[in-house]
Amino acid sequence: MSLIRLQNVTKAYEDKPVLREIYLRIAAGDRVGLIGRNGSGKTTLLKLILGQEAPDNGLVEINPGVGIGYFSQFSSMDGTQTVEQDLDSLFEHIHTLEYSLLEIELALEATSAPGELERLLHRQATLMDEMQRQDGWNAPNKIDTALSRLGFNLEQRRLPVERLSGGWRNRAALAHILLQAPQVLLLDEPTNFLDIEALTWLEEWLLGQKGALVLVSHDRHFLERVANRIVEIENYHLQEYPGSYTEYVKQKPLRLKSLERQFQHEAELLAFEAEAITERKETARNPSQALKRRLANIKRQTEPRLVDKIITGLYDGLKVSKDLCLVEGLAKSYGSQILFQGLNFEIHRSDRIAIIGPNGCGKTTLLNALVQEENTPKAHRALDQGRVVWAKGAAYIYYNEIFENLDLNDSVTHAVNVVGMAYLAPRKKVNAFLGLLQFSEMDLNQKIGTLSGGQRARVALAQCLLSGANVILLDEHTNHLDLTSTQVMERALINFPGAVVVVSHDRFFIDKVATRLLIFEGGGKVTPFEGGWTLYTASLSS
Repeated sequence: MSLIRLQNVTKAYEDKPVLREIYLRIAAGDRVGLIGRNGSGKTTLLKLILGQEAPDNGLVEINPGVGIGYFSQFSSMDGTQTVEQDLDSLFEHIHTLEYSLLEIELALEATSAPGELERLLHRQATLMDEMQRQDGWNAPNKIDTALSRLGFNLEQRRLPVERLSGGWRNRAALAHILLQAPQVLLLDEPTNFLDIEALTWLEEWLLGQKGALVLVSHDRHFLERVANRIVEIENYHLQEYPGSYTEYVKQKPLRLKSLERQFQHEAELLAFEAEAITERKETARNPSQALKRRLANIKRQTEPRLVDKIITGLYDGLKVSKDLCLVEGLAKSYGSQILFQGLNFEIHRSDRIAIIGPNGCGKTTLLNALVQEENTPKAHRALDQGRVVWAKGAAYIYYNEIFENLDLNDSVTHAVNVVGMAYLAPRKKVNAFLGLLQFSEMDLNQKIGTLSGGQRARVALAQCLLSGANVILLDEHTNHLDLTSTQVMERALINFPGAVVVVSHDRFFIDKVATRLLIFEGGGKVTPFEGGWTLYTASLSS
């Protein structure tokens, strides 16, 4: 169970971004090595956890009652107390127990009444158990060990903190936070000013703690010994690498290679984007020639780009019948509000139908009706009138249902590879497709429950696209997706041999994908239109 959660956190100073849309979970037993270039935001991240800084967006959640200790390389420790006195003050609860035990010992010497003796002995046993539980007998030894291993001689231990040099104040502050033993320990460059012996002792101390640790350090050996997770701040985002520093060194080049491949794909996707922008402008300028231009573009593109090859390679085995679904005379209203009535349309192979209109007009109701009507008893159907008839063998998949029912304990790679076409395809091809959706080789083994909302959306989308269904139903699916994922999804839908029915407000997406529109105009009126958004808006002004 996580103690601390950062969800979609963004932080900037004077419009200069430091952290952007970061996600992080910290649980007991985690020893996170936080690394990154100077100024990348490591200390800012710690301050967000401490509540010393507030995020511009997102949430920083800390479980109630969780104690957090913080050590900074720039110690603010001061005062007239000696180092020994300061550390001893951390054990006031132990001293209270010791004083109570002393009082009972004196009382036992002063009484012989059987009843009182029994009461005192019972109380003494309880206090002794509590001392044992809190390891109270060991408190003086803990203080002595910490100070000895950090290099304090007898004279330095008895100096007021204010008379210590900066380096020794740092060591005193480190001893203080270690003996405090909070549930979550944040250490910012704790190895500065420590010699090898002190470093070795600190490593062993941290390895013996059961709580959570977030460690900022440039000491690679120290990170190797202590960390069981490396989190790197890179380009305002967090990149996680499970395991030690050595594992990080092995894994990062693999990720960089993946990014290089992704960059190649992104260049292709941007080329598609540029073509779409040109097409939209041409359609707005000359709507009557839009269909001819689209057909000409299809004929001209003889050699598909690599992105499309990766996608179509997975679709090769999918056979789709021409006629998939018949919708006849659909009607639905809520009280006096008519959503649609007398609605008729068909879904055929290669159709890309976009359902558009204002919020609350009935678009999602129509999509739900396509899914529910076939297998719902008549008395419980969502529609007032009409019927939805799916062709025999015409399987469909509904993105919303897939997203809501993701198994949070499953891994990305398993969740995708067990569905439809992915199950039969070579694992290498499926992983190449997931790479297009920005899943690195390390991401593939992540549990879905640890992913961000956008990453989960990509898993659900991959399951839909590779399901082997003849019809894909999508409802505002781009809400959770970043730009690159949306572009990949568009290419997959364009190349999909079946049919797509989508509810969307994304006009650019509609122009790139849709071949037909169902336009909800209010008052129950739904108008069909052949073409995309730009062609439709051009038709309104003609």
